[in-house]
Amino acid sequence: MKKLVTLVSLIVLLVGLGWFAFRLSQKDGVTDSEFVEFAVTDTNSVSKIIITDAFSNKFTLVRKGDEWTDDHGGCIIQSSAHYILEALGNISLKGYLSDKSHKQFIKLMSASHTKVEIFQDGEWTKTWYIGPSAQDHDGQIMLLETAEDGKSANPVMMKIKGMTGIIEPRFFADARKWACTKIFELEMDEIASVDVKYPKESFRNFHIAAKGNRYALTQNGAKIPQVDTMNIYRYLQGYKKIHFELANYELSKKQCDSLKKTPPFCVLQVKEKSGKSTKLRMFKIAVKEAQRNEFGEMENMDMNKFWCELPSGELVKCQYFVFNPLIMGHVYFPSMELHFPTELKTTF
Repeated sequence: MKKLVTLVSLIVLLVGLGWFAFRLSQKDGVTDSEFVEFAVTDTNSVSKIIITDAFSNKFTLVRKGDEWTDDHGGCIIQSSAHYILEALGNISLKGYLSDKSHKQFIKLMSASHTKVEIFQDGEWTKTWYIGPSAQDHDGQIMLLETAEDGKSANPVMMKIKGMTGIIEPRFFADARKWACTKIFELEMDEIASVDVKYPKESFRNFHIAAKGNRYALTQNGAKIPQVDTMNIYRYLQGYKKIHFELANYELSKKQCDSLKKTPPFCVLQVKEKSGKSTKLRMFKIAVKEAQRNEFGEMENMDMNKFWCELPSGELVKCQYFVFNPLIMGHVYFPSMELHFPTELKTTF
């Protein structure tokens, strides 16, 4: 009889525990596992991602076939988009927070967080709220909201499988960091003409125009003598991969407008056979200590970088190292120096 009572008590206890576990799993229709199901199992289905940072900056990534663009179809850095997809697919639970800490972290995340809205096949499916980093800086405090179950009441600690570090740096909303740095990516036979002008040093001007399978080279309208055709080919091949270095993080809108009103030191215009035209206006950057230019002259100008106005009107920083082969024609066509001031001429 005693054994029977013990057995019945055990069964009742097991049933009770099972019921408790079932009720716990029903928390307002959301199971414990659903509070941590941040991962997107099929990242190929991700069609759009909207990132909003703690400063209310918003950036939208849109999938166009195998490429990602901004919401206007503009070029963005593909590797950054792939880092995000990697995080979406490989995020995993690192651990739960203590009940005592919930209130503290909810308050912190209410004040500052990064919001990541994820759309799959055109439909919103879930949103990540990325809060402060984990105490050991390996992972992040995060909160999940899904289309099916709503928003979780409490955040958890998440990390990316197989990687050490925090998650938030992958999700930035500053459009300048997303912008493609590419300016030119042209094959020689795509170029119809190149025009380089120096408003204050016209002796440096030169123009190259495609004439069928040949090219005409002039300096201020006059034909440049003694030109090796192979040097024209070498020059035009320099347009295969030209990028700017940095977006503008220094100048205010007022300063940008002021700079654009000053004469550029050089204007480069490239026309393509497709009809597209790219015009770049270049401005020197003043420095306190004089530096030596390519002709050995001392100038209070940065000899490594300059501001460049893109066709969009945006100002970016470029390197002379990258652009000198495009704007210093005398390097490829030394007979241009016949029209240089005597003190700037070199032996050729």
